[in-house]
Amino acid sequence: MTQWPQGYGLHVLQTVDSTLNEAARIAPTAAGPVWIMAYNQTSARGRRGRAWANPVGNLAATLLMRPQGEPEQAALRSFVAALALYDACVAVTGRSDGLSLKWPNDVLLNGGKLAGILLESTGMGRELGHLAIGIGVNLSQAPQPDALEEGAVRPVSLLSETGADVMPEDFLTELAANYARYESQFVTYGFEPIRTAWLDRAARLGEVITARTTTSETVGTFETVDGNGNLVLNTAKGRAAIPAADVYF
Repeated sequence: MTQWPQGYGLHVLQTVDSTLNEAARIAPTAAGPVWIMAYNQTSARGRRGRAWANPVGNLAATLLMRPQGEPEQAALRSFVAALALYDACVAVTGRSDGLSLKWPNDVLLNGGKLAGILLESTGMGRELGHLAIGIGVNLSQAPQPDALEEGAVRPVSLLSETGADVMPEDFLTELAANYARYESQFVTYGFEPIRTAWLDRAARLGEVITARTTTSETVGTFETVDGNGNLVLNTAKGRAAIPAADVYF
């Protein structure tokens, strides 16, 4: 049976506005890394302030930590979290087929969106305070497709796609244990092993995809993720390194 990782705290809440908000509230007094899980969120959010649907039975959790190093290095922990999510899914289902990682921070199952990651940080200038890694996983239910923006990947649940009926707290134990393992690797050896492992699980690598920001759209072949975590596309105008965007297939 997987054990809770040593050195990581755990707060479990019945209801909260958002586990990310709760992380911000407890950050000033947090003595070390701590996972915050809630059975119900009343104001969950995703990337770019979008609403995040959180049906009962799904996982809503945030890891609060105070990492060392530059803010850019801290941001690479979205890849650490993605690998931990991938391995947690394998642990609870006993299978890896159909699982893949979508840049910058989604986990796909059979082509549908199973989980998402959102990073938020505190601090001024080059001084990083705390990092909060928010994670939502569709364990038992997927949000209704009509709640999504046009072109978004269809949502799926672990239960509907694999038949695995997993309780949020059990999944979190697997996630936390795997995160601790990858975090240790990241701190010891840097981003390169994480980058390599992530690319081994990447969705649509070598295929033509579209990266959109609020002001531009880039179409090209997904070539790699570079050492800074940027998406690298081979476009009609040459190679383009994209630091932040939404990806569409």
